Amino acid sequence: MSKMPAERYSAVLSRADCLADQAAVEAALDDMAERISATLADKDPLVLSVVTGGIVVTGLLLPRLGFQLRLDYVHATRYRGELSGADLHWQHRPSDAIRGEHVLVVDDIFDRGHTMEDIVRACHDDGAASVTAAVLALKDGAAETDYRPDVVGLALPNRYVMGYGLDYKRYFRNLSGIYAAANEDC
Repeated sequence: MSKMPAERYSAVLSRADCLADQAAVEAALDDMAERISATLADKDPLVLSVVTGGIVVTGLLLPRLGFQLRLDYVHATRYRGELSGADLHWQHRPSDAIRGEHVLVVDDIFDRGHTMEDIVRACHDDGAASVTAAVLALKDGAAETDYRPDVVGLALPNRYVMGYGLDYKRYFRNLSGIYAAANEDC
């Protein structure tokens, strides 16, 4: 995918709707940390950040988790910079590190649900003692699977969203709020 021209970037951002400002997202992260702590504080979990979007969420969530834990990552994607997904493509699957561990999988969004469901299934297949899935955002009405993450920070409308790790054509992950792209940009 090529770089987005600065004029296009500005135009997409100017048309976007703010769905959750920085204060709302930070409050959601605090709430997520409380719920995760209640479940995993005594388990010395292995935290798996889902690359790429989950990096931002994981980085903001970890300082809120005041207990013993370890960090690794999983890289599995359906999107590869596109607006819609295809088959799951594994770039890094830490199978040996997962065996016998209590695993916390952290990602930016639960959209159709297939990626998170496949990652959680892979953790179980690789011998995890338990798997807890946490996402910053869940799109209402978008899921195509019965699986749901254990911890959700925000419920969002079924729109194309960006910010706090969520991207639009590999851009806008660094926005300090969560925004929905205008229909004309989707």
